[in-house]
Amino acid sequence: MSRFTLRLSATDDIPADEAASSFYWLPDQRSTFTRGFSPSLATLGPVPPLNVDVVRVALTAFSADRSVLRTGRGANWNRRQLELEIPVSDAATWNGVADELAGVLGFLSGDRWSLSFTQQPEPAETQAPEEISGTPQRVVLLSGGADSAIGGLYSRSLLATDQQHVLLSHYNNTMLAPIQRHIATELERLIPGPSQEHMVVHLGRRSERIDGTSFPSESTTRSRSLLFLALGLAVASLHQVPLWIPENGFASINPPLGPERLGSLSTRTTHPKFLQDLAAVLTKVGAHAVIENPFAHVTKGEMYRRVVDLVGTDEASSFLSATHSCALTGQRAHGISADRPCGVCFGCVLRRASFAAAEVPDLSDYIAPSSDPVVQKWLESKSVEQPVRNFIHRGVRKRDLTTLSLPDDYPLRDALDLCQRGIQELRSLNQ
Repeated sequence: MSRFTLRLSATDDIPADEAASSFYWLPDQRSTFTRGFSPSLATLGPVPPLNVDVVRVALTAFSADRSVLRTGRGANWNRRQLELEIPVSDAATWNGVADELAGVLGFLSGDRWSLSFTQQPEPAETQAPEEISGTPQRVVLLSGGADSAIGGLYSRSLLATDQQHVLLSHYNNTMLAPIQRHIATELERLIPGPSQEHMVVHLGRRSERIDGTSFPSESTTRSRSLLFLALGLAVASLHQVPLWIPENGFASINPPLGPERLGSLSTRTTHPKFLQDLAAVLTKVGAHAVIENPFAHVTKGEMYRRVVDLVGTDEASSFLSATHSCALTGQRAHGISADRPCGVCFGCVLRRASFAAAEVPDLSDYIAPSSDPVVQKWLESKSVEQPVRNFIHRGVRKRDLTTLSLPDDYPLRDALDLCQRGIQELRSLNQ
């Protein structure tokens, strides 16, 4: 069991065992987290206390996720036990749903979580909040990937000229920030008229503990999406409007490429059960939790075709090619820019297939194939192309979908139809 406590204050002399098991959210340079945001999120505005609590939960979970190394990889990826203690505005209410929330976290990351909450007085704030003029129709998460970019474009297409939406971006890797800004600018150019606010948040755990020692750094941080959602809900709560998390439905239900990729190896960051259960438990405590995925029943290629319908093939090609969907890291170790997509991870393979299926020219500068034998060997070690081919050959049956923990109101026949359409798009790479 790995135990962590979120602390909103710190003494001058901190014992080593406390430093190793604590995350400190402080207003000074000793803070565990990147600077710019206080524990009450004052820079975002008057966020309701319960939604402030949601961010504290998500940030603590994300930090713990990053701080405990997994002991295996592949089919031997272990299930960790993580215990969190978090200061909140209403400890009694949160403790009443602690087990349910731990279950939601467990579904997301594949681990066993235990949560407890302590009562924390609200700190005095001196920071001026950011201003959002008017009332937006919705908040849209803009990660820098193609799906979120399409979500922003589709959202603008629904707005009247006197309406607006808010785009919220969050990043840990600094190379994503310029991509996110470029997409936001392109949205205004491609669909002029409505106004929009683009809020960019850089919030994450630093590499060093408060005593100067280094945190472990686990790369498989599935809880990142929870932090993104929590920040989006904090902004949406200011106006009590929906939060959009745009993601194609095929990737959301994410049928595993093979039996070795079940459980925690199957990404659930936008899985409909995760989003539904998270919204239910947050609503139970009284936090704002209206979460919508406008593309929950749509494939990625179908999303690309919507872009063509909105702006034409040439603009769609340029717009979508400038997004970043690659999940691979390690480019810099080979002297390659971190913003170049590999072309062989699942995100890139699905992206390439979607361009082909939608008949949109793909201008992305993929690393694969590489003339450098060292780089090519690295790419081959990370490639999912053969598992994808096996997956296409095997297909998906209705009984396979019973392993995916779909919500009760998600008919298996709809999931099967979605998967069959997604597999057909993957076949586009070999046609």
